[in-house]
Amino acid sequence: MNIKKLLGQRLKEIRKNKKITQERLAELIGIDTSSISHIENGKYYPTAENLDKILEILDIKPNELFSFESYASHENLLNEMYESMKQNAELTKLMYKFYIAVK
Repeated sequence: MNIKKLLGQRLKEIRKNKKITQERLAELIGIDTSSISHIENGKYYPTAENLDKILEILDIKPNELFSFESYASHENLLNEMYESMKQNAELTKLMYKFYIAVK
């Protein structure tokens, strides 16, 4: 397991979900864009000071950044859910109730 790569991938995932570009994140931290790229590509760790800034800017806790669980792609998740619901009417009803509750 390469923790630098995992950390970089997770940072990239969170940054993109928050719709922040590498350029903007680098600007807010006060470092070069290439440094963000190197962190996201697993070449470097962020310094402790920059890590604090990243957490603050992205408004996350350390455990969120260091949670390396892997999820399937959006399309794969949809396909899996669709196939499961197609075969199970009770699951479809349950998912619909959940959908109504959270929309």
